[in-house]
Amino acid sequence: MSIESEQFAQGGTRRWWAVVAAVVILLVTLPLAVMADLRDLTEQLSRRQANDISKIINDIRGFYANEVVARVLQAGDAKVTPTDNYRDVPGAIPIPATFSLEIGKLTSARDNTVRYEFLSDLPFTGRERHDLDTFEQESLAAFRRDPSLQMLETVEGAWSETVRVAAPIRMTQPCVTCHNAHPASPRHDWKVGDVRGIQAVSVTQPLNLDTIGFRWMFLYFFVMAATGIAFLVMQWRQARQLGSMNNELKEANTFLATVSMKIAKYLSPEIYKSVFSGERDVKVTAERKKLTIFFSDIIDFTATTERMQPEELTAHLNEYLTEMSHIAIAHGATVDKFIGDAILAFFGDPNTLGPREDARACLRMAIAMQQKLHELQIRWREKGIEQPFRVRMGINTGFCNVGNFGSEDRMDYTIIGAEANLAARLQTIAPAGGIVMSYETLAHVRDMVEAKPIEAISMKGISRPIIPYLVERVRPSGTEHATMMTESDDGMSLVLDLSRLDAERAARLRGKLQTALAMLDARLMPSGSTATDKA
Repeated sequence: MSIESEQFAQGGTRRWWAVVAAVVILLVTLPLAVMADLRDLTEQLSRRQANDISKIINDIRGFYANEVVARVLQAGDAKVTPTDNYRDVPGAIPIPATFSLEIGKLTSARDNTVRYEFLSDLPFTGRERHDLDTFEQESLAAFRRDPSLQMLETVEGAWSETVRVAAPIRMTQPCVTCHNAHPASPRHDWKVGDVRGIQAVSVTQPLNLDTIGFRWMFLYFFVMAATGIAFLVMQWRQARQLGSMNNELKEANTFLATVSMKIAKYLSPEIYKSVFSGERDVKVTAERKKLTIFFSDIIDFTATTERMQPEELTAHLNEYLTEMSHIAIAHGATVDKFIGDAILAFFGDPNTLGPREDARACLRMAIAMQQKLHELQIRWREKGIEQPFRVRMGINTGFCNVGNFGSEDRMDYTIIGAEANLAARLQTIAPAGGIVMSYETLAHVRDMVEAKPIEAISMKGISRPIIPYLVERVRPSGTEHATMMTESDDGMSLVLDLSRLDAERAARLRGKLQTALAMLDARLMPSGSTATDKA
């Protein structure tokens, strides 16, 4: 990890801890802010209601002193009379109903949060009629329908709510006697318990931000908003930093991918996969394994280079090595190295199917290479190459040391041992287009090819004489009649694979082969003789 990445990670950790701390503090302080504001709100409402009630009591005390006590004192020894028109009668005092009406007028005259009203839909003759609203009309009707109903209430308003409570004013015996005898009474058939009217109390709590404070909640939301903005800014900065780092990582990954693809050109795909997947450690180490080693070389390569231009030689050699490499990889071989025009490959490491299957895969690879080489020879001849590449191959099976050889700074994955040298030696005695193998390899592939022993050879490091075996032909596979035949010599190149021929192509090829046989017969006849004479 780079220094910038470590610093970013450390900074991000600190920022996240700061965010967590801020969230915890906000969660803890929220109920405290609510409680503080509720305390302030309750205090302000209580103070206002106490002030309004104090005003109402002062008004009632003033009215009582001026309109009741003063009138009683003015009357002296005269009789004090309670009446509804007390102001017109000297020494008279208001009756309870009139007293209630006067109290309602006093409370309505002030801009209080608490109001009291004494209302009736049957006023005395000559008095101002009160316009009842919906709540007042419904309350009167409800009280008259249900004598047991004692109270009704409602809530009005949206921004500033008003709670209204109505109670019935029921006629008592003194009230019935007075009203039925009074000439201005709207009715003279009152009975005890009849609903004369209602008394309504209204309490309004206006939500005025100038008087009702939410300073703690405002402070809390301000801090929360500031924290949210700081968090968004932090996220924005972090997103920019992450975007920058992602771009850098993308560039680095692209660079590493490009470099790894270039490195892959210098390694066998099997080794490349095992190293980059972590299956194989990059350290100097080796182990002994039974491998099947393949070695091929171009015959008379030096003489061929003298007849071709360097650019043409490079192109044809690269084409040859590319095609051979594709075949080797397709059969699961580990391509060790290219030694000039020679190819060293082996089966059995890092992946193996067992010594027998490794040997058989190696032989199938060698046959496929010879077949491909015949196709390349035809193509090269068509391009004007008089003597295209001819290749000989050697295969051996035995124990070798395989692994990383070299120093801690530079190493090479390869094989060493007498068995690897034997594969190279077998290649040198193979004819052009031929495959020579040791008996250890032949034992695993005897059912695949027909091979004949050739002259024994000696190898330094191997005490016994080595009998090489030259592949003559490929045996038919399974129970099918398809066979393969390969032959190559000066002036002749033959690759016959019946499994790839349909009836039409087989018939056409048969005609060509008959023509070729006729040409050979003509070549073998003595000079001046005819086919009839020979017959």
